[in-house]
Amino acid sequence: MTLMLHVNAKGVDYDELRQLETPPATSSHVPIPHFRVVDLMRTTLGMYGHEIVAEHHGITEDGARYFGLLSLRSTYTGYEDTVGLRNSHDKSFPVGIGFGSRVFVCDNLAFLADTVIRRKHTTNLKRDLPGIIGEIIEPLALKREQQHRTIERYQRAMLTDQMADHAVLNMYRQGIINVQRIPDVLKEWEEPTFEEFQTERSAWRLFNAATFALTGRVIENANVTPRLHQVIDGVCEAVH
Repeated sequence: MTLMLHVNAKGVDYDELRQLETPPATSSHVPIPHFRVVDLMRTTLGMYGHEIVAEHHGITEDGARYFGLLSLRSTYTGYEDTVGLRNSHDKSFPVGIGFGSRVFVCDNLAFLADTVIRRKHTTNLKRDLPGIIGEIIEPLALKREQQHRTIERYQRAMLTDQMADHAVLNMYRQGIINVQRIPDVLKEWEEPTFEEFQTERSAWRLFNAATFALTGRVIENANVTPRLHQVIDGVCEAVH
């Protein structure tokens, strides 16, 4: 798997992340080293019994913005649970933590939930960050079970083309996709690239058609796919 980022970003390994210089602190802004966010997440996940099996890290060319993905050991078939991380040194966005899934066959990535730590990078945040991350990770086991049930529900819900068309229009209305992406989602719905989605015209197939079209946007805009989940949840309710 590769971490899909925009053209101004590149993949790095953890050692390269540690070597990055963190800008000096000011009276109003105390940058948190990117690797420090990773270290805190590693420690906290382990403390609550979640095993990391793979890591992927990316930064913008100037090193100011960081995006990461930690893959967790999962017992499910076809996908794995993931934790997404974001951090910046240029005040472009606060520390962010997302939880979601990655589909093995196509690397489609989606977040079920995204938590933004809406506090300025100050000395207080640096002090409080371990506790804040602990509060986010503590209920993760329940979220993993919730995600598993959600995906099973998507796999069972069979859709008509009319239902799929209506859902894609809702994706556009909710700002999940722009007008240029509509044909991409519809094409992937009608003619899936991957064999796994070619047999049943399910909500899971439509969900992956959307995440396939969103490739490259998800890790940097983790709030997009929770809204996608809401649209697909609505379609599933209509089925039943």
